[in-house]
Amino acid sequence: MTVRVSTADFDISAEMSRLTAGDTGIGGVALFVGKVRGEVDGEALASMTLEHYPGMTEAELERIEGEAQRRFKLSASLIIHRVGELKPGDNIVLVMTCAPHRNDAFAAAEFVMDYLKTYAPFWKKETFASGVTRWVAARDSDDEAAAAWAAQSE
Repeated sequence: MTVRVSTADFDISAEMSRLTAGDTGIGGVALFVGKVRGEVDGEALASMTLEHYPGMTEAELERIEGEAQRRFKLSASLIIHRVGELKPGDNIVLVMTCAPHRNDAFAAAEFVMDYLKTYAPFWKKETFASGVTRWVAARDSDDEAAAAWAAQSE
């Protein structure tokens, strides 16, 4: 299990090599990379600033990753989330899950992203090319996705 919050970008290939090194029991690796879009609702985005609460954020990501480890048969997992000012096209988040079989890897990656979007303490501010800035509100669809996973564990 690995969790990192960083201003630095990540190298997907290097991270996968580190995570899977020497583990011949891994049959599948699923990954999700979130990127900054160039527009939101048809308006050009200049940047997105992600803020977090150091210590609390890492602890919550570790909790989410631990829950994924309990729910699915994972060999390894990784969450890297960037903070600071990011530009369109920049990487935001990397979730990588490794398992003996693909179904657990796919499901775990989806679970981690759904929980991360709802429970991880990050705050996003969008700055548009027009100069307008706004904080990103929580989305009902993210809450619904997390609730569906919670219902499965009951």
